[in-house]
Amino acid sequence: MLLIQGLSKTYRGSQTKAVDDLHLDVRRGEIFGFLGPNGAGKTTTIKAVVGLLRPDTGRITVDGTDVWTSPIPAKRLMGFVPDTPEMYDKLTGRDYLSFIADVFEVPADQRDKRAAELLEMFALSDALPDLIQSYSHGMKQKLAVTAALLHRPSLLILDEPLTGLDPRSSHLFKELMRSHCDEGKSVFFSTHVLEVAERLCDRIGIINRGRLVAVGTMDELRQKAASGESSLEEIFLELTRE
Repeated sequence: MLLIQGLSKTYRGSQTKAVDDLHLDVRRGEIFGFLGPNGAGKTTTIKAVVGLLRPDTGRITVDGTDVWTSPIPAKRLMGFVPDTPEMYDKLTGRDYLSFIADVFEVPADQRDKRAAELLEMFALSDALPDLIQSYSHGMKQKLAVTAALLHRPSLLILDEPLTGLDPRSSHLFKELMRSHCDEGKSVFFSTHVLEVAERLCDRIGIINRGRLVAVGTMDELRQKAASGESSLEEIFLELTRE
């Protein structure tokens, strides 16, 4: 579903690569967790995948479509929720969803049905007439998730998606991620909540100082850890130790 080949990126003024020759694949029907310390290259990678940041080298394809040579078709296959949703604060929640649905050319009957399901699940329906500037961070996060799923993307990309969500919404969102993959689609998400990644992900990739240091299922990661530690937290700390 998502294939990253030889991705590298160095920011202007820096002598260190933010991402260094990254090779990664996310398979159809799986939840893939992307973990790493602060500054390891997670967000840089995600921005390159969604077309917000041009890499120095490398190739990224989504379901065989190149993100840089065919940006519009590639972006139609993706739904993206950043760590801090940037929205049009002067729009109402309803207007914002209509705008996103127009961008992805979602038919009116489908957008209304899909939005209603998600808004009811997140208990956000009553806030739709309100301006987004009045929303809390958690409400903005729920609206961003709803918008990202309106066109039923093949690949859902999430950067710290659970930040600001209350326990009920967090639980529902994790169930939503699983059902999304049960339809043959994929989820690629970064998180600092290792317990969630351990329970939820089919496979996990760990990046440190711009390089992928480990990737695999939990059993495969345990084999890579010299100490044979059993929890993802212990494995993560061992593989990212300075």
